[in-house]
Amino acid sequence: MLIFGEKYTLTKLEMGRLEKKFRNINFISYKDKDEDEVINEIETLLNNDKLKLIVLNTKAKVNDKVIKYLTNLKFDKKFKHIRLMGIEGFLEKYLNKCYIPEDHTDLHYLYDIKEFNKFQLIQKKAIDFFGVFWLFLFSYPVIQKCKRKISEESPGPLYFEQKRVGYYKKEFTCIKFRSMKVDAEKNGIQFATKNDDRIFPWGDYMRKRRYDELPQMINILKGEMHLIGPRPERQYWIEQFEEQIPYYAERHIVAPGITGWAQVMYPYGENAEDARQKLMYDLYYIKYWNILLELKIIWKTAMVVLHKKGV
Repeated sequence: MLIFGEKYTLTKLEMGRLEKKFRNINFISYKDKDEDEVINEIETLLNNDKLKLIVLNTKAKVNDKVIKYLTNLKFDKKFKHIRLMGIEGFLEKYLNKCYIPEDHTDLHYLYDIKEFNKFQLIQKKAIDFFGVFWLFLFSYPVIQKCKRKISEESPGPLYFEQKRVGYYKKEFTCIKFRSMKVDAEKNGIQFATKNDDRIFPWGDYMRKRRYDELPQMINILKGEMHLIGPRPERQYWIEQFEEQIPYYAERHIVAPGITGWAQVMYPYGENAEDARQKLMYDLYYIKYWNILLELKIIWKTAMVVLHKKGV
C-alpha cells in the first residue's frame, strides 16, 4: 500500500492495525518536490513492492503531470490491478472511522450523518432492555463487591452523580460508581489522566474494566441512554471541545451509551485531539449502524471487562 500525501496523519495505534492488514506501507510526500521526482518515487515502489492500493491523502495542489500519471495507471497492463482510493473511503473501510478535516474546509460529513430512523430505534430499544436484563443478572455479584470495596477504600457516597449532555444536547443526571476521592475536584474541573492520584486503587480497577459504568443501567431504563452509543460528556468539556472542534455537537443526534465504538477502538482521552479522534469513531457508528456492529461492540466491551484485551 502507498499513502500519497499528508492530508491525514495516521496515529501509532492506526499504524499497528494497518500493519496487520498490509504487508508493506509506504509514504510519499509530493509537496515542494519536482513532478518527475515524485513520479519516479511512485514508479519505483510500484515495481519493487508490488503495490495493490494507492491512498490519495492529498491536501496541497497536485501537479498536473502527477495527476495524469496516476490517472493512466489503469490503462497500463502492468499496473491495472492497482486501486486508487481517497483517504476518506480508506479510513472508513480499513479503520472504521469517518474522516474529519482539521482545517474545516470540507463539511461533507455533516450531511452524511443522520439520526437513527424509527426501525433502528426499535431495534436499539430491544437491545437496551434485553441487554440490561442480562447485564444486571450477571453483574449483580460485581455490583455488590464494588459497593463493599468503595466503602473500604474511600468512605463516602457509593455513587457519583453528574450532569451529562445527551440526546439533542439535553442534560441528564448520569449515575456511576464513584472511582475518585470525594474531594477530587476541589481544585476545579479536570480530565482524568493516566496514574491519576485522585483515583483510589479499586476505583482504578473499576475504570479499567468499566465496572464504574454499571449503575448507568438506571439511565437506560429511564430512556436517557442506550446500552451502546457515544460517551456522554459534561457541558463544560463540550464547550471546551467546540472551541477547537466546532462540529463536535454532531454526536448528539443520537442518545449516548454506556459503551460505544469510540470507547472500544480508542484509548481513554485526555485532550481535544483525543476528542476529535473519538468523534471520528462515533460518526462512523452513527453512519453505519447495524445489528452486527452493535454485537461487535458488545463483544469488544466484554473482552475489555474480562481483561482479555484492550483497545
